[in-house]
Amino acid sequence: MNSKVTSEGSKLDGLKWVVVVALVAAGVVGNSIFADESLLYRVLALVALAVVAGFTALQTAKGQSFFQLFKEAKNEIRRVVWPTRQETLQTTAIVVLAVLLVGLALWGLDSLLGWLVSGAIG
Repeated sequence: MNSKVTSEGSKLDGLKWVVVVALVAAGVVGNSIFADESLLYRVLALVALAVVAGFTALQTAKGQSFFQLFKEAKNEIRRVVWPTRQETLQTTAIVVLAVLLVGLALWGLDSLLGWLVSGAIG
């Protein structure tokens, strides 16, 4: 992380977070109040409030550090070596086979223990 971003938090960051919380609260309350309105209008209003709240949150030091983390994660995903289709199918087959074998073993153990207990208690 960039220590410069976290150490230079603005004095107005607290106020910005209050605005973000107020926008989210307005969305929740407004959605309840305007429940009789069209769903399309309510969704559009919620999306607009979410965009404004997100933009406001990104103006804070924590928001900037989150955005930096997001960019770094995106770059890291590009470096991942994804398995081929054949590797994926083989791995999936191994997992399914292992689950079936363990399931059969547990079923057999449960049946054996059930038979033993029912024999012991009559």
